[in-house]
Amino acid sequence: MSRWSALSVLLLAAVLEAGGDALVRFGLHAPTGWSRAGLLGVGAVVLFSYGYLVNTPPWDFGRLLGLYVVFFFVVAQVIAWLAFQQAPTRMVYIGGAFIVLGGLILAAGSR
Repeated sequence: MSRWSALSVLLLAAVLEAGGDALVRFGLHAPTGWSRAGLLGVGAVVLFSYGYLVNTPPWDFGRLLGLYVVFFFVVAQVIAWLAFQQAPTRMVYIGGAFIVLGGLILAAGSR
């Protein structure tokens, strides 16, 4: 798998995981039983899709999943901001900088 393909899979996996988590959260707070069940069901399918996608390729699980954490963090912050109106705080930005720095170190070490 090429580097760009792997990064694309990791980005899609982050969108699926953070998006699935958001669907479950919406489902837990849904006003009716049917909407709750529907959102929880769709969230479960999306989260399963994430698990399948991220575990199917034959890659170095630890190293690439370390990079995945960077994608997940960034996507989760965007979803939190757009879907839940929870803007990142200064401490989230500082902690996120360390997460991104760790991802850059992992990427540099793989060359």
